[in-house]
Amino acid sequence: MRLAALILALWPSLAAADFFTLKGHGGPVTGIAVAPDERIATASFDTSVGLWTGDDPRWFDGHEAAVTDVVFAGGTLVSASDDFTLRLWPEGTVLGRHGGKVAALAAIPGLVASASWDGTVGLWPLDGRAPKRLHGHEDGVNTVAFSPDGRRLWSGGKDGTLREWDVATGAQRRVILRHGFGINRIVPARDGRWLAYGAVDGVTRVIDPETGALLHDFTLDRRPILAMALAPDGRRLAVGDGQGYIMVLDTETWRIVRDFRATLKGPVWALAYSRDGRNLHAGGLDSAMYSWPVDELAEAPKMVTPARASATADNGERIFVGRCSICHTLTPDSGRRAGPTLHGLFGRRAGTVADYRYSVAVARSGIVWTEESVSALFDEGPDSYIPGTKMPTQRITNPADRADLIAYLRRATAPTEDR
Repeated sequence: MRLAALILALWPSLAAADFFTLKGHGGPVTGIAVAPDERIATASFDTSVGLWTGDDPRWFDGHEAAVTDVVFAGGTLVSASDDFTLRLWPEGTVLGRHGGKVAALAAIPGLVASASWDGTVGLWPLDGRAPKRLHGHEDGVNTVAFSPDGRRLWSGGKDGTLREWDVATGAQRRVILRHGFGINRIVPARDGRWLAYGAVDGVTRVIDPETGALLHDFTLDRRPILAMALAPDGRRLAVGDGQGYIMVLDTETWRIVRDFRATLKGPVWALAYSRDGRNLHAGGLDSAMYSWPVDELAEAPKMVTPARASATADNGERIFVGRCSICHTLTPDSGRRAGPTLHGLFGRRAGTVADYRYSVAVARSGIVWTEESVSALFDEGPDSYIPGTKMPTQRITNPADRADLIAYLRRATAPTEDR
């Protein structure tokens, strides 16, 4: 009773079955997890993890690139990132390191599984025992899920296969199916009788985990499937896709009970149910997490779209808004963004904005930002121009577009007194 009273006292503004948002990240929300005490953890493209008590966040910074997923292993919060690492919070200790992006996590008490684009699955004990690396996928691994008894692990990858592993030994037991397109998400039934998966080509299917036989197919004309979540009682399965829809399935009758557009624009990256199953939490391009009462999804407010250039914007501003604004501000401070502010950019030495934590590669690059160096950055691509940078790979190959962007940045990043 005391614990329940404490949780309610800490949760005054986010009552169950009420709509609410958690705002504070500086980029898309890419992962959501709910703790046993109902606190919510969020992962973001802004490289941070938020741990929310009510609507009050505690920020965990330490990853050097976008955070892709978060899980609670018992009472331990674990995050994964594009920087190849898994970290334990609140300390930020590195639990493990892959040779590529860590795309997803799964957990049971005392053990965390990771899916990595280095083509392996990791098993990371929390008690200090040696980890295991599981080899078998022929390309990057996108998703992992433990069986209800914790003895088996399922993984899905870019190679289109869904595989089963023995947790105790790390041995691959079998390839359950070969889908042909990358498998992005796996969710098992609470009793292990079925396994749902979502794929790059938009397929949403439910199979028998023992035989791989198809039980149900809910494929719609949307792609890719990016998120899945099962309600705590196992009776509702939510599916989010790249076109911003959330479909909710009744797992007893296997009928679609909800299907609604959750975003004004863009994908649904992450889904999770509240502990009581009355709310569905979601993350997308917006920098806030949205939570809707599951019984009122049809009337739910939509996740907003990030800022768009005005109708009168020139080409340079449109390029900035479309390619740069999700990571960078034009204000004197960086905020909670994945990149530093661009205020006062020209003439500044790379790696010197005080409120931003740079990669070693940028901090030691010696680059001074000029029209020539900014052009070279986008002509060659960040990964080639500054090897080791955590800046997302992108290029602007058209010289006229680069020139337009630079002209806009010249105006927009100049100190106020120089405009």
